[in-house]
Amino acid sequence: MTKVYGVPRGIRSETAERSTLAQMDGRLCSKVTCAREAVATLTYDYGDQMAALGPLGGTNHPNAHDLCAQHAERVSVPTGWIVVRHEAMRA
Repeated sequence: MTKVYGVPRGIRSETAERSTLAQMDGRLCSKVTCAREAVATLTYDYGDQMAALGPLGGTNHPNAHDLCAQHAERVSVPTGWIVVRHEAMRA
């Protein structure tokens, strides 16, 4: 029986499928049910109660959350926190 990512063929898990898609099309949105390509990265500074949202980071960092355009637009943070949105410079 052929195995794909350690899972028998025909019994592919969602995680294995997301991994395959990520390798083909770039990084995916971190939201569990979203399969869209990530375009922004969200990081948190708990000490300053701040979230920073900017262009997709160069590497996939474990403490950063990659988001698609739809989820990046709808980011919400706890009451009292601020969101700093960094936009790519345009020529």
